[in-house]
Amino acid sequence: MPPKKNDTFLARIKGNLHEMHPTERRLADFLLSFPGELASYTATELAQLAGVSNATVSRFIKKLGYESYDEARRHVRTDQKTGAAIYLLGSKTKNPDELINAHINQAKDNIDHTFSMTNLKEIDQLAETILAARRVWVIGFRTSFSFANYFQWQILQVIEGVSVIPQQGETLAEHIAGISSEDCVVFLGLQRQVSGNIQLLNLIQSTGARTAFISDGNEERKKGLDWHFHCRTAAPGPLFNHASLIALLHLIAVRVIELAGPTGRKRLAMIESLHETLGDI
Repeated sequence: MPPKKNDTFLARIKGNLHEMHPTERRLADFLLSFPGELASYTATELAQLAGVSNATVSRFIKKLGYESYDEARRHVRTDQKTGAAIYLLGSKTKNPDELINAHINQAKDNIDHTFSMTNLKEIDQLAETILAARRVWVIGFRTSFSFANYFQWQILQVIEGVSVIPQQGETLAEHIAGISSEDCVVFLGLQRQVSGNIQLLNLIQSTGARTAFISDGNEERKKGLDWHFHCRTAAPGPLFNHASLIALLHLIAVRVIELAGPTGRKRLAMIESLHETLGDI
């Protein structure tokens, strides 16, 4: 079967395995394990890595339905943005010092880039809205769910009405029906996003609630959003580096606490007193 236009790069390989010659199959096996390498290397370099000829690489690319090697590279780079860890694996092993430095430097670059597009005025506007809201809803799926819980735990110290949704066994409709224009929604939409994210965002906006969307993609700011923060999460390995996201959520939470005023400090003092009473460390 000819490859479909919307097939992923890996799907194209798997769909053509039965038609491949032995050397093409060797290249296919290599790319099934390290598909991201096609985006990182020239055709000649890829041929050397896989132990095949340049001609094999050319035939292979044509068999997958691409007009050129550059077209295939662009497709792989697009697939890398979906968050699939397999696309971020590399076939070459770095020495320990190189590996540590690569991760540290990438984390620093991510934080610098993220905060170059963020200003304290926007963060303070969101913090003040959170404090004034009737209720705060923090939404996250998959990876985003963990960070949604982190953010809730931080701001719960000064505000009571904050919920992470959806919890296990719950439907979103049950919660969206309760969101009002007096509320604030913090929506974490990290890769990989679930299908229906945009529809959900539209439904939330229709409630009139003030909405902050935090993403790690390169999408343009969606119309109607009160805030849209972009966090760079590039990484030298198979998993996204979320250092910039944690830094952003930390700063927002700190400003919520600092701007909470006497009421917030009273709740914070009471919590600390209860920690001591309960013997919490």
